Amino acid sequence: MLVSVRGRATVITVAVTALFLTVILVLGMLLVRDWLESGQAAKAERTAERIAFDIVQGRITGRLSTRPGESGMAQIVSADGTRVLAATPQARGKPPFASAGLSSGDLLVDHRTCPRSIPGCAWVFGLRMRTSPWGAGVMVVAAEPLPSLLNVWGLPLTLAFLLLALLSLVTWWTWHTIGRAFAPIDRIRAELADLDARDLRQRVFVPRTHGEIQALGETVNATLERLEEATDRERRFVSDASHDLRNPIAGLHLQLEMALDEVDEETRPLIDSALRDAERLNDIVIDLLELSRLDSRVPQPVEPVDLAETARREVDRRGDGVRITARLEPGVVVRANPVRIARVLGNLLSNAERHAESNVEVTVRRDGAMALLSVEDDGHGIAPDQRERVFERFARLSESRERDPQGTGLGLPIAREIAEIYGGSLTIADSDRGARFVMCLPLAADGGSRR
Repeated sequence: MLVSVRGRATVITVAVTALFLTVILVLGMLLVRDWLESGQAAKAERTAERIAFDIVQGRITGRLSTRPGESGMAQIVSADGTRVLAATPQARGKPPFASAGLSSGDLLVDHRTCPRSIPGCAWVFGLRMRTSPWGAGVMVVAAEPLPSLLNVWGLPLTLAFLLLALLSLVTWWTWHTIGRAFAPIDRIRAELADLDARDLRQRVFVPRTHGEIQALGETVNATLERLEEATDRERRFVSDASHDLRNPIAGLHLQLEMALDEVDEETRPLIDSALRDAERLNDIVIDLLELSRLDSRVPQPVEPVDLAETARREVDRRGDGVRITARLEPGVVVRANPVRIARVLGNLLSNAERHAESNVEVTVRRDGAMALLSVEDDGHGIAPDQRERVFERFARLSESRERDPQGTGLGLPIAREIAEIYGGSLTIADSDRGARFVMCLPLAADGGSRR
């Protein structure tokens, strides 16, 4: 699975941070635990030593009590560790603390324990007395509960929660920061993706970061400028060459027509063939000149165009041959150049007539805010995987070459270019019979004026 640079950087940062934070938090956990245990142990030790000193001085002969800052739980336990002889109020009614150490005869008890009588765990410190009002060998024991963070799961779970919280924060911060750093690159990429190969006048955004990203934007714009200059030179060459070729071709066409009236029967087929070649050459030059104008987006006057009227005129111009059926909804008006719209209709009708068996159907209607014009023939149709190829310049399918060897392969590309210029589209839709070309254009507002 491919992961973006942003994702990889975030994962690596989080992984390294997790390792670093885990080591820090484990060391911190150990230090906190030792510090807290040391404090509680010192408190229990201080309490037991003070009680033992007071017993030696004869100030305690019965009940036990503690002072501020001392452990609240203290006991005087019998030498065998089975009975509590005296206790502070908080330790009364509880079994002896550290009974195992007492029963074994230890002189000093100093360890962490978790008896049932004390919630959680506690630090126990005990001193064995040689003499006391309760007899020889008794032990003074003080217990200080440890904070809940020091129980078996409390501190690890707390630190794990803290680790997850910190990693979540680092993940969000890394993803957000890298995203902000890459935002200009994403914008440059999006603007490059939206560039039209036929209109290279646009430039991408250049962030003022004074770094590599700014240099990238400036380089892209410089490349686009050079590409625009090269494309303009190519378009000017095509336009100039097409324009300059029209006069010689027209002259050649006229001379061939004049020669056709004067030659004998043996030479006439040769002149006819040359005349057809001249006509095809003229058609190619006209198409190239139109493509050059479309590519350069030369502005043309637009006005409200009634598609039904335009379609009716184009249908009426057709001679005998394939029958053309028209279903035209009146009042379907678009804003476009009437000459170019007529050319679209002419190209679509000519294409349909070449491939139809007996009938061509032209439809004009509204569809919401769009005007639809469809031209459908009853021929063999176009395979779905070839429907976009027919709109490529100079591309001709095998059937098209067989039916019209003299074709240029530019009629449909020109028709699509014109439709897109006026905010529409030209596609091939599914049909029960032959090919069905559908042009969509936005409907014009009522009463649009010429501009």
